Formats: sequence, structure tokens, C-alpha cells
Amino acid sequence: MKRCVSVLGGDPRQLCLAELFREEGHTVHTWGLAPPERERPLSQAAAGNLVILPQPVSPDGLHLSLGRGELLLEDLWPMLKGEDRVVLGGRIDPATKQSAQAAGVALTDYFQREELQVANAVPTAEGAIAAAMAATDRTLQDCRCLVIGFGRIGKLLAHRLRGLAARVTVSARRYEHLAWIEALGYAPLRTDRLEGSIRPFHVIFNTVPALILDRRLLEEVRPDCVVVDVASAPGGVDFAAARELGITALQELALPGRVAPLTAARAVRDAIYHILEERGETI
Repeated sequence: MKRCVSVLGGDPRQLCLAELFREEGHTVHTWGLAPPERERPLSQAAAGNLVILPQPVSPDGLHLSLGRGELLLEDLWPMLKGEDRVVLGGRIDPATKQSAQAAGVALTDYFQREELQVANAVPTAEGAIAAAMAATDRTLQDCRCLVIGFGRIGKLLAHRLRGLAARVTVSARRYEHLAWIEALGYAPLRTDRLEGSIRPFHVIFNTVPALILDRRLLEEVRPDCVVVDVASAPGGVDFAAARELGITALQELALPGRVAPLTAARAVRDAIYHILEERGETI
């Protein structure tokens, strides 16, 4: 079943997503992604029976995420009402979800799909490695690398770093993760016991969305170390302390949309199709 798709707001991922749906024969309208003279008015662009909002839907719970200008969510919701409409968005915060519900809009979060988060971990891992390589004056081969966290991103980071012949250590808190880290041939560390253990590392990758590398730990980091934080904001590094200590610390947010928007868009498209399939709707 071919659909009328509205892609509203966002970043280059959303532009790529719109083009993917066009290539598959759907009618697609965009708003907030191109110069205004090339787009329909919002009231028309938002009239699709499948509406796709960006990730995050809102940066503050009040406005739609846009590359230009502002749009209040309270002005958008009335345009998206209707029982025959599917409205999807990514990384929906509680305030945004509550305002949508209050306006009678059923908003589904496609970012919660496990397959999407795994797919997003790939460009995140690759982007983190690229950032590290650009910031250091050495190859990653034989480089002592620490990956903090053994979730989706941590697993892929460790795997790719070993493929580059880096000397990989991975830290985790959970005993089962530590067992897997050791079974896979990485050197294990306890994330809650990093004191006295991080001086040897040339590159440290943090994937944990909680403060791990505080001033106390950063004071142990070698001066030529590069720290790459890919955790969700506010991240896991005391960046102010890193600056004061002269440590190169990079906060690399939203890497999929920045380094691989087409790959990220394909992952979103697939997740959307899976949602429709599970709803029993013809794709």
C-alpha cells in the first residue's frame, strides 16, 4: 500500500528518509528541511497518513526540532489529529509525549526499537573511531584503547578497534558483561574501579550516559590521551575539568545523523516498516 508520507523537521537523516520513501513509490511531503520556497505550507505538508517527526522530536518539550526557525508543538498537534493517521517520532521525552496525548495525538517512538538502536550503534562506533584518529598523531594499531561500557556501542567499538589491531580494554559494571569481555579476549576492568588503572591508555572512549570521567579520574589521564565521549547528553566526562587540565576531550553527539545520514535513515525506515507490520497494516 503506497502512502502519503509527511516528514517534518529534523536533520540530514530526515532528508535521506524522505528520499528513500519517494524511491519506494510513496508520495512524500517535507517541511522544515528545505528552503521555504521549495516546500508546501505546513498545513498541507502535514496532511499525510504517515507522519514522521525527527529524533529527538523536541529539544525542549515545547518546540519541534528544526534546522531553521521555530515551531511550537502546541501549534503542530492539531494538524496531526485523526484516527487513520500514524504519527511517529524518535527519542520522545515525557513532556512532548504528554503534550501530544493532551492534544489527542497518538505518538509512537520509533527510537525505542531495539533493531534501530543496534543499527545506530554502527555509525556511532565508526564515527567515534574516526574522531579519535583525527585527534591523535598516532595510528590505532598497537594503541592502548579503553572502551567504557559494554552496551550496544561498546561492543561494536571494541570489535572494530580490535580489527584495527588496537590493544583493547573494556570496562563494565555487570558481572555477566565482564565475563563476556574476558571470554571475547579483551582486557576487563570494573567501571566503578578505574582509579589507578587509566594512565596507560592513549585513547579512551566513553559510552556510558553518566558521569564517569570526573576531575579525579581525569587527573590520572596521560597528557597526550584523547577522550571521545559518545554517550547521550550531558555525557560521561567533566569537560570543564578536561579543558582546565589540557586534555583533548571530544563530545561526539548524534553521530549517525552527522557521519552516515543515509545509513541512519535506512535504519529509521526499516523500524517504521516493522511498526506498521506489527500494527497489521499493509506496507
